Amino acid sequence: MDTAKLNHNNNNNIHAITLEPCNCLVATAALMPLMSFFKKLKKLAEDDPRRVIHSIKVGLGLSLVSVFYYVTPLFKSTFKDCTMWAVITVVLVMEFTVGGALTKGLNRALATFLASVMGVGAHHLAVIFGEKGEPFILGSLVFIIAVAATFLRFVPELRTRYDYGVLIFILTFCLVAVSSYREENLLLLACQRSLTIVTGVLVALVTSILLFPVWAGEDLHKMTAYNLQKLAAFLEGLGTEYFAEKDENGNSGRTRPSEAYKSVLNSKSSEDSLINNARWEPVHGKFRFKHPWKEYTKIGVLSRQCAYTMHMLHAHINKAESQTPFGLELCRRIRSPCMNLSLALSDTLKELASSILSMTTRSSATEHMAKACTATDQLKTSLLNDCELSTVLHAATIVSLLVEITECIRQIRVSVEELAALAQFKSPEVAMNVATVRPIVDIEVNHVSVVVEQ
Repeated sequence: MDTAKLNHNNNNNIHAITLEPCNCLVATAALMPLMSFFKKLKKLAEDDPRRVIHSIKVGLGLSLVSVFYYVTPLFKSTFKDCTMWAVITVVLVMEFTVGGALTKGLNRALATFLASVMGVGAHHLAVIFGEKGEPFILGSLVFIIAVAATFLRFVPELRTRYDYGVLIFILTFCLVAVSSYREENLLLLACQRSLTIVTGVLVALVTSILLFPVWAGEDLHKMTAYNLQKLAAFLEGLGTEYFAEKDENGNSGRTRPSEAYKSVLNSKSSEDSLINNARWEPVHGKFRFKHPWKEYTKIGVLSRQCAYTMHMLHAHINKAESQTPFGLELCRRIRSPCMNLSLALSDTLKELASSILSMTTRSSATEHMAKACTATDQLKTSLLNDCELSTVLHAATIVSLLVEITECIRQIRVSVEELAALAQFKSPEVAMNVATVRPIVDIEVNHVSVVVEQ
């Protein structure tokens, strides 16, 4: 009996021991998604610390506007039950960039004021028709205004800049007009709503502008230059890897062309958003009043067009290399001009990107572009010389795409020069001369005195 009981206890202990590792594995498996989520949050903060600052600014803005609700004297003497609209406004208006906050804030404030005025006017118009006719007039006005305003949202010019304002206008007008049928003091309601919206907008704008502001104009300016650098990286890798001289094993000893240009293909939405927000921003840094933001649109369109052509060229090269062990070789007279052309185009884009970042004019971009045009002429004249029949089509396709890229980069250079002229980029020589002028001190000089006797 004792032996059986001892065996039973041993079995229970063994079972408990085996359950402990299982429980640890279950707990670890349950924590893995949470740990992965926190790693993503950490990466987001490391990639752009401004995201953390923006989150803190939103919390601070909400805390400031909540004072109107928490402090009893302010609550009773100002907005009363409408105070919550100020809190909601801060949540909706606080955007990542100053331009985004200004866009939403001004749209919301102006739309609320205009809709409140029209709502009060609709109420006074409906009262003329008596108690029985008032609801029909109010319903008809709400229908007409809502239909007209909603249709205006489809206008491209209005949709890009004022879509949020039109939406708030519809919401506020319907709120004031419909409430007017039961509300006794409609004018007070409209004034309170307008003031709460303005208060929320002001708190959001002050927080966004004064505390570590993020300017959409600066982000757009840098993104335009970085996109050109990505295109330059692909062309540089193309010249040093594919068109460079290869050894017996078919290797050039260099890295493969960069594929960073692919991010340029998907940059339109973020670029359009930054341009729309930058137009609302005040003067800041090197960006003056009426900065030519439209020129960034031209450069962005040309950059994406160039990236599309590079994508086709890259796909053609990968397809050609997969057909033979070492890829289809270009003839010798084509290889050198292609390499020179790729490197010259890469240098041109680098100079243009540096010109945009420093906001200075650079003549070296024109020199590199001239070298690229010379290499293009060499390609056109020597395309079919010393080439085998099997590589003629391959070479012609590559040359055609390179020529198209050259023309696109030439247009980018022209657009950057137009931007430099309109934005009044400074000359690097002038900046260098101003920076290098220093007073002469601690230098021995032989003085000569000249006495003139009359």
